[in-house]
Amino acid sequence: MLHDRAIRAYLRALLPTANDVDEVMQEVSVIAWRKFGELDEPDNFRQWVCVISRYEVLMHRRQKARDRMRLGEELELLIADEGIHELVVRERQLEFLERCLEQLPPDRKQLVLRVYAAEEPMKTIAEQIGRTPETLYKLMSRLRRSLLECVERSVAEAGQS
Repeated sequence: MLHDRAIRAYLRALLPTANDVDEVMQEVSVIAWRKFGELDEPDNFRQWVCVISRYEVLMHRRQKARDRMRLGEELELLIADEGIHELVVRERQLEFLERCLEQLPPDRKQLVLRVYAAEEPMKTIAEQIGRTPETLYKLMSRLRRSLLECVERSVAEAGQS
């Protein structure tokens, strides 16, 4: 599913374990597939699936009602609603982050992407680019700070328009 990652993140905020997320995600996928023809606006797919997810979380919690640690249904709905809002905010922040990454010089952008791909240790990357690990950590800290400031500035500008 194209939106799998975002929906899983939403479910993770509502459910206590990864197993619960997997169970509910499977149910959500089946229901979304079955009811896809009922979706009026394809642009709202993610929010539509979040609504399905919210109800499936409630069903899942009812089935596990014998567990001692359980939130009240009203609080669960409040958390679910907040989760949908948070998902929209995070999507917007990711859009801004992508734009900010594009503004970096190409070598810096590649370095950020390489480090966050986490396929190789920082020490190895530092050696390959002719820097010490400490220098690379400091550079990455400055790049992260620069990206954060860029995203925050973009969010503030978008809020004013």
